[in-house]
Amino acid sequence: MQARSIDENKIMNKIRWNIVPYIMLLYIIAMLDRVNIGFAALDMNKELGISATVYGLLAGIFFVSYFFFEVPSNVLMHKVGARRWIARILITWGLVVVFMGAARSPTHIGILRFLLGVAEAGFYPCIILYFTFWFPAKHLAKTISLFMCGMAVANIIVGPISAWVMDNVHWMGLSGWRWMFILEGIPAIVLGFVTLFVLTDRPDQARFLTAEEKEWLLGELKAEYVFKKSKMNISKWKVLVQKPVWYLAWCLFCYNIATYGLGMWVPQIVRALSQILTNTEIGFISTLPYIVGVVVMLLVARHSDKTGERRLHTALPILLAFPALIALTLTNDLWISMALICVATAVIYAFIGTFWTLPNFILGEETAAVGVALISSVANLGGFFGPYVVGFLKDMSGTTNTGMYLLATFALLGTISVLAIPARTVDTNAFKRQTDAKVQSA
Repeated sequence: MQARSIDENKIMNKIRWNIVPYIMLLYIIAMLDRVNIGFAALDMNKELGISATVYGLLAGIFFVSYFFFEVPSNVLMHKVGARRWIARILITWGLVVVFMGAARSPTHIGILRFLLGVAEAGFYPCIILYFTFWFPAKHLAKTISLFMCGMAVANIIVGPISAWVMDNVHWMGLSGWRWMFILEGIPAIVLGFVTLFVLTDRPDQARFLTAEEKEWLLGELKAEYVFKKSKMNISKWKVLVQKPVWYLAWCLFCYNIATYGLGMWVPQIVRALSQILTNTEIGFISTLPYIVGVVVMLLVARHSDKTGERRLHTALPILLAFPALIALTLTNDLWISMALICVATAVIYAFIGTFWTLPNFILGEETAAVGVALISSVANLGGFFGPYVVGFLKDMSGTTNTGMYLLATFALLGTISVLAIPARTVDTNAFKRQTDAKVQSA
């Protein structure tokens, strides 16, 4: 009788309001410091003599070091706790971004972007793992999508803020792009210390939950843990050789190629279409795709949670990126191009909002620490490959069109890959049906 008196949605909303806004703020800062190089490139490339190919390498090398250090970082987070480990990540990456303001050559930028990947490694999968400590599977899509709004919000604000700083802040004779890195690195350092006092590691430590709410939530999470363990009962490190984990990594790899390959080049695409725009104007125009993207992502995730269907809600949206990216190569009109970029960005975002519910079907808490990190780290190599190849192809052809064909191809491969996952493997309602059957038999 006690379980029936629990208002499940009320508890989930309470948890979301207490942890998701702050986590989203941290992700906004992470994305800001990860992608602001795209705006720095408007002036930095000329000042330091950086070609399109080298810029693509510098933008993407972040993901190489991220790849090597992501699994160890997630394992350490599981051992020392989310609060302390996320605080460490924030402080170290903030310091690296500040130092980028002192870079004197492409080599310096490359070294610091590599170190940024080392410092930030594990942040994203740490957060995904952290959410599984708090939310049962059927509530994950909405929660992760709200968190992923941080990506969209970051891209909405990074343009205007970064471009304004570059155009207007030239203190002590330093270029605006240098001050952009310095000023945008400081918030990560400050929030790192704040995290030590704000974040709660586990539900049983949450002061905002009543004893009854804690008991119900921990019971739900334990029941799901037992259910998932019965489906894949393996040790933490054996997850490294599990085919489903590598398959999900490939799906996300395709997504990362499309999203970072497009996102890192949007400012320069806009500049090529209109030479009269200032950096600040380019910054404001570049926010439009992400405003559309956040709305579409939330709508798709909400419908996915309501229906319990994950596979089609992940695969089908990104399919629309294929014709949008192809059409982008057929026009030189600024506003038609921006409309197509809006469509491509929105449907790519819709993919990621539901994708991260899929690993939860095959990974328990112990295996998730390694499995989620492995999926994210392997997939993040797409964040290196996408920007670099677009830059390489631009130097070869003199246009970004060839790169858009490549990104469109990987968007299509992402769709095919997710659709190839058996529907029964990612059935949100399987656990509910099993639970209902037990209640009826009792």
